[in-house]
Amino acid sequence: MDEPIRAFIGFLRAEQRASPETLRNYASDLRQLHRFLLSRRLVSSPIDPNSLSSDAVRAYLQWLDQKGNKPSSLARKLAAVRSFYRYLSRRGMVNGNPVDGMRTPKQPKLLPRVLTKDDADALMTFPAGLTVWSLRDRALLETLYSTGARVGELVALDIGDVRELEGLVRLQGKGRKERIVPIGEMALDAIRRYRLSLPLQSAGGPPRALFCNQRGGRLTSRSVARVVNRYSSRLAGGAVSPHALRHSFATHLLDEGADLRSIQEMLGHASLRTTQRYTHVATDQLLAVYDRAHPRAGRPADPRPAKGEKR
Repeated sequence: MDEPIRAFIGFLRAEQRASPETLRNYASDLRQLHRFLLSRRLVSSPIDPNSLSSDAVRAYLQWLDQKGNKPSSLARKLAAVRSFYRYLSRRGMVNGNPVDGMRTPKQPKLLPRVLTKDDADALMTFPAGLTVWSLRDRALLETLYSTGARVGELVALDIGDVRELEGLVRLQGKGRKERIVPIGEMALDAIRRYRLSLPLQSAGGPPRALFCNQRGGRLTSRSVARVVNRYSSRLAGGAVSPHALRHSFATHLLDEGADLRSIQEMLGHASLRTTQRYTHVATDQLLAVYDRAHPRAGRPADPRPAKGEKR
């Protein structure tokens, strides 16, 4: 099964132009399934993809559930198997798809966590000092919040993607779809300060990647998550993920009157329905502000009589 998996990942990379994060997750998920099947002796070794049954996939998902995997993780792992077998089927390598008709685990509909504007402002100031890494972290946080970039889009940024004079940045989103989004002057200033702090390269000029690690290589998504976690843990509400800055970017724009279509374009959402969830967040915040501030905001009493009370 190793060779079909390698071929599938190569197809995703070359023809589907999948993101590095998707490639990494799908490869990991399929190899985890491979190891599970061998460890439980549900198939013979070497594994013939035609030998995988629906019952074996269900046993795998049940095992993952018992290990505490979230429904979102289960859904992604099932999607990896489904896509893998569609690929094999189109190339005539299997006779059927063992996950056809298998339902995706139901996902809870959770509203994204959003920072208040004060918390977002405070977070930007937490990387203190003039060291290269403090300046990098400040620029990183400012860029995430200023552009609404996904973490994978942030780490893929090259120096040439920032159009400083125009106040724009080029992001490479899902499926390697490019989009141009505005970037604020405060983020640009933070990027300038960070780049000026970098040591000159002895050969080949400055590094191509915008955000680098201490070895000079491109920063990874996990490293960005650690940076955001470290600084945001100082907020009263506790640590947040890099994606929370994307949610905050969209919600704060909506609060200030930006229209959904514009926010959809900046976020790179294929569907407006995905963007519309931010209206729920904004409405909840408006109600909370109204309840706190308006002198007659008290909710009306329940018109039904209390128990034992006559109308």
